[in-house]
Amino acid sequence: MKRALEGVRVFDLTRILAGPTCTQLLGDLGADVIKVEMPGAGDDTRKWGPPYLRDEAGGETNESAYYLASNRSKRSVAIDIARPEGQELARALIARSDLLVQNFKAGGLKKYGLDYESLKEPFPGLVYCSISGFGKTGPYASRAGYDYLAQGYGGLMSITGLPGGEPLKVGVGIADIMCGMYATVAVLAALRHRERTGEGQEIDLSLLDTQVAWLANEGVNYLLSGIVPQRLGNEHPNIVPYKRFDTADGQVVLAAGNDAQFRRWCRFAGVEALAVDPRFASNPLRVRNRTELYAAMIPPFRTKTTAEWVDGLSALGVPCGPVNDIAQVFEDEQVEARGMKIELPHHQAGRQARGEDGTVPLLANPIRMTATPPAYGRPPPTLGQHTDEVLHELLQLDEPELARLREEGVIG
Repeated sequence: MKRALEGVRVFDLTRILAGPTCTQLLGDLGADVIKVEMPGAGDDTRKWGPPYLRDEAGGETNESAYYLASNRSKRSVAIDIARPEGQELARALIARSDLLVQNFKAGGLKKYGLDYESLKEPFPGLVYCSISGFGKTGPYASRAGYDYLAQGYGGLMSITGLPGGEPLKVGVGIADIMCGMYATVAVLAALRHRERTGEGQEIDLSLLDTQVAWLANEGVNYLLSGIVPQRLGNEHPNIVPYKRFDTADGQVVLAAGNDAQFRRWCRFAGVEALAVDPRFASNPLRVRNRTELYAAMIPPFRTKTTAEWVDGLSALGVPCGPVNDIAQVFEDEQVEARGMKIELPHHQAGRQARGEDGTVPLLANPIRMTATPPAYGRPPPTLGQHTDEVLHELLQLDEPELARLREEGVIG
C-alpha cells in the first residue's frame, strides 16, 4: 500500500520531543527519515529513564521509554557533525533530501555550516524547518528552551491547577508535542509550495510561539475582556456544567455543552427543578452562577455509580466519561477497538519462543486515512543502527571507506 509521503526524504537533526514528534509523524506517513545522531551519545532522551526496554535476559537496554515514544519510522545514522568530514557527509545526504528538520538552539548549526543561510544557495529546493525554544528573532532568541519553560512563559501553567493552588504543568510535554504538530503542518505546506514552484524555504518555529498560539479561547478571553484568566481546576471558563464529580464508587467528568444537554442531565439525575431555575436557564447564566449550580449537583452525583452515570448519560447524548488511570486507558474497549496500542519487532527486546525478535509496545498514530494510512515499517532505531546501510545506499560508500570513517570517529 502506498503512503502519502513516499519519495520524501527527511534529514533529521532533532532530539528530545518537539522535533522527533514532527519527524515521527512524517515517517509514519511514508517519508524516509534519516535521524542523524552523535556517535556514542545520540538523542538525549535515550538516557531519560527508567523505564527502559528490557532484553532477552530481562535486563535494561539503552532504549528508554521516552526515546521509544517518538522515534519509530526512522533510520539512525551516527555522524559526528563537529568534524569537517562529518559535515561533508551531512551535506552529501542533505543533497539527496527534500527536507531538513532541526531543533538546535537558534544559530547552533552555523559553526558546522549546516544552518539555513549556508545551505539555501547550494540547495535552493531544500525545505528547512528550525525548531527552538524562542525562535530566531527577539530578545530571547539565544536562550535554550524546554517544554517546561514554554508552559511557564506561555501562560499555560497559570491556568492549570486548582483555584488558589500552585501553577501546574500539564502531565506530558504538551508544548513540545504541539510545536511538533505545528511543524508537521508547516512542513507539508512548504513541500506543497516547492512542488508547485521548485522553491525551498525556512520554517522558524518556537515552543513559546506555539504555546501562545494554542492558548486558544483563554488567550482570546483575555484579549477581548482584559481580565486575566485564573486557574479553575477541572472547570471550564466558558461552559457550565463542565467539571469532575465524585460518584458512588469513583469519578466522572461531565461536559454539557448546551442547554438541552443540561436539561437531560437534570431529568436523569432526578433534579428537574434545576432545569427550570432562572439562575441556570442558559449557559451564560450558569457561568455566572456556577458556584451555586455545582453545589446543587454534587449530592445527586454521589447516588449512582460511575458506570450508571456514563452509560445512562451517554444513551441520552450527554457527554460523560470516567476519569481513567493509564492502565484503564489501555483496557478501555474503545481504545482497544481503535488499535491505539501497537507492537513492533525490536532486536533488543526479549526474543520469543520461536527465535524471532521480541516486540516493543508503542502508541499508535491516531490518523485514520482510507487511501494512504500511516504504517509502521521501522521500530525506533538503536543508535547508529543504519549508518552503513544509509551511507552505502545514498552515497555509495564501500566497506573499506566505512571502516576508515568509523576508525577515525567520524561515524559510529
